[in-house]
Amino acid sequence: MRALLWAVLIAWAAIRPAPAAELYREELRIPLAAAGPRGLEALLIRPAGSQRYPLALLSHGSALGSQSPHEMTPYSHYRQAVEFARRGFAALVVMRRGFGDSGGVPAETHSCCKVASYLRAAKSAADDLRAAIAAMNSRADVTTKGMIAVGVSSGGFATVALTSDPPPGLAAAINFAGGLHRASLTGTGIRNADDETELVNAFRRLGRTSHTPMLWVYAANDTYFSPDLAHRLIAAFGASGGHAQLIDAPAFGTDGHFLFGGGIPIWTGMVDDFLRQQALGSRDLLAVSIPALPLPPRLSETGRAAFAQYLALGLHKAFAVSPKGDYGYFAEKRSLVKAQDQAIAGCAKHAPDCALYAIDNELAATATAGH
Repeated sequence: MRALLWAVLIAWAAIRPAPAAELYREELRIPLAAAGPRGLEALLIRPAGSQRYPLALLSHGSALGSQSPHEMTPYSHYRQAVEFARRGFAALVVMRRGFGDSGGVPAETHSCCKVASYLRAAKSAADDLRAAIAAMNSRADVTTKGMIAVGVSSGGFATVALTSDPPPGLAAAINFAGGLHRASLTGTGIRNADDETELVNAFRRLGRTSHTPMLWVYAANDTYFSPDLAHRLIAAFGASGGHAQLIDAPAFGTDGHFLFGGGIPIWTGMVDDFLRQQALGSRDLLAVSIPALPLPPRLSETGRAAFAQYLALGLHKAFAVSPKGDYGYFAEKRSLVKAQDQAIAGCAKHAPDCALYAIDNELAATATAGH
C-alpha cells in the first residue's frame, strides 16, 4: 500500500511545477424517462478553455460488499476523469439508473446468470450511456465527434454493449475488467463454470455487431475476472467480429479488479498508447495542480503519502489527525458531514484525541488544535 501511495504522490508531483491550468467542473442531471424525474446524476470535468472538447464517457462498476448503490457518487471517478481531461477530453462520469442519486432501478438487478439476462442488463446500461451522449449533443463546450467510452467492471460491460450498436461519433472504447459477477448481482455466491460460459456467450453475441476499436485491460490478480476468463471473453468477442486488443496488466495490490481506481500511474501509459494508435486525444498533457495545503505535523512517511493522495482526490472529503501523527481520511462520500465523521472515526482507531485537519481543500478550524 505504501508503494501505491508514493506512486500516486510521484505522479501528481511530477506535474505540479508546471503552471496550473484550471479545469472546469459541473454537476449535471441527464434526462432519462426510466430514471424518473431525478434523471441520471453526472459530473463533467474538462479543460477550462472555450473550445469544444470530445466527450470521454466514464461508466462505473456495481456496488460491492455492504455498500448501497445509492451511496455511490461520481466523485469516486474524479481522478480518472481528470486524467482524461488532461488528455483534451470533456470527461463525463454518469451514474447509471439506480446508482448514486440517479433514479430508477439498476440494470444489473435480476440479470444473473443466463445469456438473455446478461444481454438485457447490457442493453439497459448502454441505454443510460446513450442518454448521456444525447444530453451532450446540445452543449457548446462538448462534441461527440471523436468521442470515447470508458468503463470499469459492470461499466466496462456496458461500454462493450455500447459498441455493439455504436452511437454516431464513437471513435474508440476502453474496457477495464468488464463483466458481470454473481456476487455483485445477487449478493451471494461465486460465479461457477456455467455462469462463466453464459458470460462468454454474451460477449460473443455483442461482438457480432461491434466494430469500434477497443482496448481491454484485465489485471493478473483480478478476483472477479481471472486472466483465463478474460482471454475466453476476448476470444469469443473477436471470433464473432469484435475488434479489441487485450492487455494482461500486472498484479495490482490485493485485487487487480481495482486497478482503474487505484492504479492510475500504471494504466495511463496503456491508454496513451491506445489513444495514439487511434489518433485521439491531445499529445500534450494538460498541467494541473493539486491544492497547496501544509502537511500536518508529525505524520509518518506513509501518512505524508496518504495526505498527498487525499489532496489529489475530488470533493466531499476530510482528513483527521492526532497530536502524535495518527491520521484517518475519507473521500467521495455524498455527505461532507459523513466524510468528516468517518475521517475522525478512522483516526480514532489509533488515537483518542483526533481532530479534523482538512475539509475538502481547505484547512479545518481545528487544524491547529493540540499542535
